[in-house]
Amino acid sequence: MIGPRLKRGRLLGRRSLPWWRRELSVAERRTIAIGVVAAAITGAAAVVEVGRVWRRGSAPMPSEAGDLLQAAQEAVTETVEAAAVGYQEVSTRENAAFNLLTSFVASSVLARGIALLLRSRRSVGPFRDLRVGGRHIHHFVPGIVMSFVSGAAAIVTRDERIEPKLALVFGTGMGLTLDESALLLELEDVYWTKKGLLSVQITLAVISLIGALALGLRFLRRGEDLVLPRAD
Repeated sequence: MIGPRLKRGRLLGRRSLPWWRRELSVAERRTIAIGVVAAAITGAAAVVEVGRVWRRGSAPMPSEAGDLLQAAQEAVTETVEAAAVGYQEVSTRENAAFNLLTSFVASSVLARGIALLLRSRRSVGPFRDLRVGGRHIHHFVPGIVMSFVSGAAAIVTRDERIEPKLALVFGTGMGLTLDESALLLELEDVYWTKKGLLSVQITLAVISLIGALALGLRFLRRGEDLVLPRAD
């Protein structure tokens, strides 16, 4: 009985410290790194596109603007408008692909981030470890259910109008399931170990992020041609 008690005590002691106050494992550092990289890539793409629309749109340039903040807000508004119009004008399949990729990336990053925070606290907002009958319910369970239900609905209905919405559910389910792919393969909780297939998960997330950004830029280009005045 002494061994399990000591082990449990160490785990509880480790859990009591916030993640930023204890030594992070390699897997945890990589998890934080992918979040930073994803945010940096997305932020950089957004800045570049706002600058592009700023030059083409009706907002005054920084050197000419009396109120720089207001001019920047106008440029951001025109960028969002162009992206929204472009999203509506492309095909349903492109919308569905974009929704699938973005929901997959978002759910993967959020699942890893929340799991990291739950190692040092009991809950993160509405999220907490779920136990039913003494059994821990991992997040691949709702992920599989979401993928099965949305995939079956897409096959049964064959209605292109709802495919983009089903793609959001399917992509989220994929992210939740693949985030714990190592557990499914090993049949044991190896989420934070070297067997956790983190490199594969990071690769999938990065590829999906690049694909989503490429589609997003395509939407924006289409919207720019429809919303912004054409250059002579």
